Amino acid sequence: MTHHFDRRFRPTLTVLGAALLVAGPVAWAQSPGAATASSSIALVTLYPGSAKVERVAKVSAGARTLTFSCLPAALDVASLAVSADAPARLGEVAVLTEAREAVPACSGTPLDGRIRLLEDKKAVLGAEDEAIKLATGYLKGVTTGGDGAGGVRQAADPKTVAAMVDTVRRTGQEALLRQHQIDRAQEALDRELNPLLAERSRVLAGRGRVTTVSITLDAPQAAEVRLVYQINGPGWAPTYRALLDTQTGALKLERQAQVAQATGEDWTGVPMRLSTGQPRRGTAGPLPRPWRIDIAQPRPEVEARKSAMAGAPAPVMAMAERESAAGDASPSPSFDVSVFDNAYATEFVVPQRIDVPSSGERVTLALGSQALTAKLVTRTTPASGASAWLVAEVAQPEGVWPQGTLQLYRDGAYVGSDNLRTGGKGVLSLPFGLDELTVVRVEPEQDQRGSAGFVGSRVERTVARAYTVENRHRSPIQLQVLESAPVSVDEKVEVGTRFEPQPETTTWHEQPGVALWSQPLAAGQTARFTANYTISYPKDANLQERR
Repeated sequence: MTHHFDRRFRPTLTVLGAALLVAGPVAWAQSPGAATASSSIALVTLYPGSAKVERVAKVSAGARTLTFSCLPAALDVASLAVSADAPARLGEVAVLTEAREAVPACSGTPLDGRIRLLEDKKAVLGAEDEAIKLATGYLKGVTTGGDGAGGVRQAADPKTVAAMVDTVRRTGQEALLRQHQIDRAQEALDRELNPLLAERSRVLAGRGRVTTVSITLDAPQAAEVRLVYQINGPGWAPTYRALLDTQTGALKLERQAQVAQATGEDWTGVPMRLSTGQPRRGTAGPLPRPWRIDIAQPRPEVEARKSAMAGAPAPVMAMAERESAAGDASPSPSFDVSVFDNAYATEFVVPQRIDVPSSGERVTLALGSQALTAKLVTRTTPASGASAWLVAEVAQPEGVWPQGTLQLYRDGAYVGSDNLRTGGKGVLSLPFGLDELTVVRVEPEQDQRGSAGFVGSRVERTVARAYTVENRHRSPIQLQVLESAPVSVDEKVEVGTRFEPQPETTTWHEQPGVALWSQPLAAGQTARFTANYTISYPKDANLQERR
């Protein structure tokens, strides 16, 4: 049986929870069917920006009420779902959020017992230290001696002086040595106690308020009760490591996840799943709106304002309306969802139980790896920079690979980081740093202008570019040279191109005007590439270029 908590009944259920708590622990203890659950986390399903937590508690036969206490105050009450093993039946569910100090069961931490034990040990040492100080004070009084009757110091018995001096010396030595040992023992206890105190402060700082869930039930026999809820804030982000062997082309792509949460409760030894799903996103896509085209009619109030404001510039009403609408719209919350913008969700089941403290600490989990075979190419864009870069191209791995940080290693050496971007046409390109053994030279660009057309009505501009690439490797390379050619977006502008040699394509990655030369280049050889452009446009036109 499963009960989902309905937001519409929240006020009623909260009042019921308050009434139950007002009765206090004594009333619960007097009721034979009451139980406070010592629940455990059975599973955490982590999404980008939220988590689904599943808790399990056991109830004995005849139980009538069950209480889950010390739950995070940030849990989504509307997402509560309660289920129980048959034949147990569930009734009302009450939710109450209050200060942690108001719930005795939540006021402490699991560290309290260890902290009290260490504090008791410090107290014993402190008492012994004070007793030793009293003893040493007495010994100092004995050694200084005292005046006899009438203020006259009595002569000491020579027979007892030697024995007394020896006794005082030994006793004082033992006391001072024990004091030193006590100081060292207290220092050791402080080194053990201070981290525990700091950890307890951290745990309590994130639990200023707690939530209690009370459930009415009928359990004819022992059963398990499961409580499921969503909580916003926790999240995970994918990270990757790519390790390339340039001699064999072997590429190892490792998938990792960084997990963090600050819900106010530590996740200790919990089973976990990581999902690329988006519970916080909308469940339906946008629908089309009708596209209507009409001729705008002048508005009477605008015309009247124009006539009244002689010589004054008329306001642009459409722009003002758009700015007003934009100002009234409230900004939507963002969790950088584009990082996880994929068509389908994928879940990763972590094989071992893990610990994630509620301190925001990032815990890195390994999610497996894939062995791939890469095609190595040396790519250069001479017009943007006289340098060449090593790129590994592999077939797109199967499954969902959300965009994430990519750490790159070439022949065991770290070369830098980038972002893993999938979604191309079946090919994944991974950059692996500068290729210093491929030398790129850029010749000075030739840019000339002249007149053309009937009576010089047009301007003709010619641009000539030339590049040379030298392979200084001891083995051949697959060279790719990219060139951005001008593309006309106006029928009045005419563009002519001439390449030598002819490029493989002039729409690289479906980008118009991006030419690609691709060819093998043997060790020690040099290749030359030229691009000549003719741009013709009306003489009175103001030419705009965007690169």
